[in-house]
Amino acid sequence: MSDRHHHDDHEHGADPIARRNALRAEALESLLVERGLVQPDVVDAIVTRFEQDIGPLNGAKLVARAWTDPAFKIRLLADPWAAIEELGLPTGPDKTPIVVLEDAPDLHHVVVCTLCSCYPSSLLGLPPTWYKSPPYRSRVVREPRAVLREMGLDLPPEVAVRVSDSSAEVRYLVLPMRPAGTVGWSEEDLRRLVTRDTLIGVARPSVAVDDPAPGKPT
Repeated sequence: MSDRHHHDDHEHGADPIARRNALRAEALESLLVERGLVQPDVVDAIVTRFEQDIGPLNGAKLVARAWTDPAFKIRLLADPWAAIEELGLPTGPDKTPIVVLEDAPDLHHVVVCTLCSCYPSSLLGLPPTWYKSPPYRSRVVREPRAVLREMGLDLPPEVAVRVSDSSAEVRYLVLPMRPAGTVGWSEEDLRRLVTRDTLIGVARPSVAVDDPAPGKPT
């Protein structure tokens, strides 16, 4: 637990609101542990499961399959939960309706939850701190290009940006475009390019210059 908290300390250091929330969470956890209401190893196991076993690997599997199987992509766009079950992905009890937003050369999607932090955690893992922060939630609606640029994604003017607001009734998942230079890559290799941020729409999958082309058949 201590290692994870040290990591969070660095992550929240530049955001006073996130830092305050992290301290509150740590204080609450310490109190619950002290009173014997929760076990630290159980908490760690839950966090590890969301970080490593559930997401964003589940979302990456969906995207990689959609990139390599056009028929599956059609099914994913039409009925996401049916497609998710088709791959046998563990999703948990929460099946809030999900809409998959497909990017195109002239259209880029980005997701936010303006009210709180609604998010398909069974597919993307734990939401990042910035996704829950008031600055992101308010600014990405008003000035999405500026926010994306600050996060490292500078979109050309000919690409329209569409912001979708998640809620308790519906969640969104971005289906990004397959990067150039990945012809012949296997699903497993393609999954490595799909991150949590690309599934929210604040980044695009890309192939690193020094990434060796796997050259495996799809």
